[in-house]
Amino acid sequence: MTVGGEQTAAAFRSAVRDGRLDLPTPGGGRTAERFRRLADLGRADLALARLGEGHADALAILAELGATIDPASRRVPWGVWAAAPASLTATGDDDGWRLTGDRPWCSGAGLLSRALVTATAADGVRLFAVEVGGAGVTPLPGTWPAVGMAASDSRTVRFDGVPGTPVGGPGAYTARPGFWHGGAGVAACWYGGAVGVADTLHAAARRRSPGPHALAHLGAVDAALAAARAVLFAAADEIDAHPTRDADRLAHQVRAVVEATATTVSDRVGRALGAGPLCQDATHARRVADLTVYLRQSHAEADLAHLGELVTAAGEPGW
Repeated sequence: MTVGGEQTAAAFRSAVRDGRLDLPTPGGGRTAERFRRLADLGRADLALARLGEGHADALAILAELGATIDPASRRVPWGVWAAAPASLTATGDDDGWRLTGDRPWCSGAGLLSRALVTATAADGVRLFAVEVGGAGVTPLPGTWPAVGMAASDSRTVRFDGVPGTPVGGPGAYTARPGFWHGGAGVAACWYGGAVGVADTLHAAARRRSPGPHALAHLGAVDAALAAARAVLFAAADEIDAHPTRDADRLAHQVRAVVEATATTVSDRVGRALGAGPLCQDATHARRVADLTVYLRQSHAEADLAHLGELVTAAGEPGW
C-alpha cells in the first residue's frame, strides 16, 4: 500500500472508531448536514470520502431495510459492494445463503470488516451482509493498478461459498427510496473534491498577482461551485420534505450538475496554473487524479439519456 494509502486507511479506521462517520440518515431532516460532512471529507481526501461514504451508506441501508445493528457493529468499517450484481450468485438452503463469484470495484477491499453485497439469486437480486475477513473472501492482487483513487483499494474480490445474511427481500436494495438519496450523496463527495482542487487556485491567487486570465478562471470556478452547491443543498431540502418520493430524477439532476462543475473546475484550474501544481504539488496532483477517476462513477451520456427519459415521461418538465 502507498504511503498515501496507509494514511487514508488509518484516517478511515479512526473516523469509524470515533463515530465521526455516523452521519444523519437521508430524509430524516438533516440531509444537508449529511451532504456537508461528505463534502468536507471530499475536500480533504477523496479516497477517504469514498470509503467514508460507503460506510455511512451501509449504515443508512441497514436502517432503511429494518436490519438490526448493535452499537459495536457501527464501530467497524462497513462498505457497499453493489456493482455488477450478476457477477455474484447466491444460493440458499436450510443452512443459509452462500455467495460465489468475482465482484469488481470493491472499495476498501483490504480495509473493511463487513460489507453489504448484492448477488443474483433464483428469486432476483438480493442484498447480503458478509464478514469481509471470513473464509472464502479474497481480494485479488493486481486488480487495482490505478493512480487516481489508488488509496481507496477498490480491488476485485473473489467470493467462494461465502456465508451471507440477507438484508431485505429480492429487489429491496434498489427499490427503497434511499437508493437515489445515496446517489446524491456521492455527488456531495464529488463537490468536495472539486472544492479541494479549486483551493489550489485560490491559494495561488492570494500568494501573487494572478493576472487577468487566471482571475477570469477563478471567477468562473467560483460561479460554477456556487451553482453546484445550490443544487446539492436544494436537493437535500427536497429529500427531507419528501423522504419517500422517488428521487431518481432528482439524484440524476444533482449528479449531472456536480459532475459538470467538477469537470469545469479541474479544467479551469489547470488552464490558470499550468503544469506546475500537477507536476510539483503532490497533494494537488493526487486530488486531480482522484477526482478524475471518482467522477467516472457517473455513467456520463447514459445517465443523461436516462434523465432525458425521466423528463419526457413526466410530461411537464417542471422548469
